Amino acid sequence: MFAAYAARIDRDQPLNGLETGERPEPTVDGRAGWTVVDVKAASLNHHDLWSLRGVGLGEESLPMILGCDAAGVDADGNEVVLHSVIGQTGHGVGPEERRSILTERYQGTFAERVAVPAWNVLPKPQELSFEEAACLPTAWLTAYRMLFTNAGVRPGDTVLVQGAGGGVATAAIVLGAAAGLRVFATSRHAAKRERAVELGAEGAYEPGPGERLPRRVDAVIETVGAATWSHSLKSLRPGGTLVISGATSGPHPEATELNRVYFLELKIVGSTMGSKEELAGLLSFCAAKGVRPVIDSVLPLDRAREGFEKMAGGDLFGKVVLTV
Repeated sequence: MFAAYAARIDRDQPLNGLETGERPEPTVDGRAGWTVVDVKAASLNHHDLWSLRGVGLGEESLPMILGCDAAGVDADGNEVVLHSVIGQTGHGVGPEERRSILTERYQGTFAERVAVPAWNVLPKPQELSFEEAACLPTAWLTAYRMLFTNAGVRPGDTVLVQGAGGGVATAAIVLGAAAGLRVFATSRHAAKRERAVELGAEGAYEPGPGERLPRRVDAVIETVGAATWSHSLKSLRPGGTLVISGATSGPHPEATELNRVYFLELKIVGSTMGSKEELAGLLSFCAAKGVRPVIDSVLPLDRAREGFEKMAGGDLFGKVVLTV
């Protein structure tokens, strides 16, 4: 079957390790509780670029088909969405195996077919297309958990979303606005700030000290890391919460400003992915409220490299989707 996969690890030039071509068909022989899904659409995440750099993926696991997210059709002809965390409750794996996501230990979704535990398969709402549904299991699920589980915000609360344009940040803007939050966003790019307002942000600003927010916020959704860390802390009201799920600009800010954290009793919460139950809630929320993932571009699987190049260069707003 045709697939896009990591053939080599290159920490400095990750796209050098990306190849497309024929790979063996997935098999569930000897794997009790596993099933094969025909992939209709799959979306890119920064995790795929990190995999090409060798983060979470070792040379001994190559070649590895990339891709965490997918929507498709199961063996019974049902339209489904995949939850990409394998072994979250032990379903389909041995008790000695640690939790992982697709492409770390198991072949991913950038292929015509993928094998996963049956427990990881959820019904796709009819209201969502395959392309839309394929955007939800990683970036949008991460944003959903950050907002509604870890930030603990309620309708009417204020939230700052750093780095408008990225997958998680875009999802947080759309989901927050749909849930009745007052959303502010930041971006270094004027066009992305304008797009954030179109998607429901009350205002969009340049990050850093150049522009002040109209007010301090109840929570910050942080995925940028070092470049926006100080601004995130300074934007919180006393007792506010900073939820972080990534650090695309680097994991080592110049200063952690501990005095601000303890004096204002700020909370810093790490957040990673989400549960199957939260994904089911996200799917229902999108179907019921008419929320649709923001898609930057849709490409056929054989043009996967173009999608990776867009993501690596930051030249996108929303998700890149590959169709099979």
